[in-house]
Amino acid sequence: MGENENDVLHVEGGKPLNGTIKVRGAKNFVSKAMVAALLAPGKSVLKNVPEIRDVHVVSDLLRLHGVDVDVDGANGVVTIDASHVQLADVADVDTLSGSSRIPILFSGPLIHRLGEAFIPALGGCNIGGRPIDFHLETLRKLGANVDKEHKDGIHITAPNGLKGAKIHLPYPSVGATEQTLLAAVLAEGKTELSGAAIEPEIMDLVAVLQKMGAIISVDVDRTFRIEGVKELKGYTHTSLTDRIEAASWASAALATHGDIFVKGATQPEMMTFLNVFRKVGGEFDVTDKGIRFWHPGGDLHPVAIETDVHPGFMTDWQQPLVVALTQANGLSIVHETVYENRFGFTKPLVQMGATIQLYRECLGSLPCRFQQRNYKHSAVIFGPTPLTGRDIDVPDLRGGFSHLIAALAAKGPSNVQGISLIDRGYADFRGKLHQLGADID
Repeated sequence: MGENENDVLHVEGGKPLNGTIKVRGAKNFVSKAMVAALLAPGKSVLKNVPEIRDVHVVSDLLRLHGVDVDVDGANGVVTIDASHVQLADVADVDTLSGSSRIPILFSGPLIHRLGEAFIPALGGCNIGGRPIDFHLETLRKLGANVDKEHKDGIHITAPNGLKGAKIHLPYPSVGATEQTLLAAVLAEGKTELSGAAIEPEIMDLVAVLQKMGAIISVDVDRTFRIEGVKELKGYTHTSLTDRIEAASWASAALATHGDIFVKGATQPEMMTFLNVFRKVGGEFDVTDKGIRFWHPGGDLHPVAIETDVHPGFMTDWQQPLVVALTQANGLSIVHETVYENRFGFTKPLVQMGATIQLYRECLGSLPCRFQQRNYKHSAVIFGPTPLTGRDIDVPDLRGGFSHLIAALAAKGPSNVQGISLIDRGYADFRGKLHQLGADID
């Protein structure tokens, strides 16, 4: 256990979570929309913004580049004035470089506004390789010069400006798709991006860029066609709801035999999750104001899941759901095809009493990049097994919330260490747990 008591949550488990909580905008969209504001001199207003650490990290990065940012956390509104953009001091940017992987997405906007960009070393959760090669190759194809030999990071320039190009992604990377969109909207000529990610958060970013004046069309075969324009303007936009947080609370209701109404949750972005939730034995009710999730009693059912890019079952949904699957009556299988190292979080679950076996083999039918690469990327969960509280160290954002669910579902006390990681993506989760009747301090 670490020494920082403020980073430890004491949980007395075995009590159902019951009540109502509210979920705001998507972490995986809001930060990208804030970066998009860099593309236009003038003011942009983003609404339904969650009070999470990533928002403050991106705000600080923007301020280092001369951008005025006002964060009204209580009302969920961020106002960004990018009239005056400047290159940040390398040392200042470096102080934030370990906090987020967002800086790489500054590349396109900064090149358009200033002719160059500096990208420090990148942070993020340790859940498997998330190389930036796709990002850099995209920028090169658009005409950028990438200097990776810089002692403090990566220096990117475009002496002749960015030009439209044909770009194909060998894997539908969300980050590389966002990179291409942010760089291509002001590039000269047309850009065709095939093999793109089409997550709801990506489509909301496209909506923001269109409001700013971009011309982007989307084909059914994962192809974006972007016609570069000469200038963009600021936007006003309300973020879509965070489907990951909503599903996490749904899994918490299931694992603790609880009943949670998630205000703000919306059905369209969650349909794949809702199907699995129902197969497991959970109940839900969709209303205009949100979605109610509850455990109806009786046995939960085992399922076989394969994570995939949208519209498949989201990788960020599986970790919280695995905790609930430890209480299903039979053998469940989860085949992870997005991140090769996402099952590290299961070790504490086993120590709490779960029966989970990891395999290097692909236990599913989806094509998988990890088949011959010696990664334990499939899990077999046998239940139901009672969980017992213990001391837990949070490994990453989603794994951390999953450990929190396990502690809440377990009998007896747990100490969850490293909860500041959870703050990156779950706004006021302690307050919400209190609202739901959790015994925490």
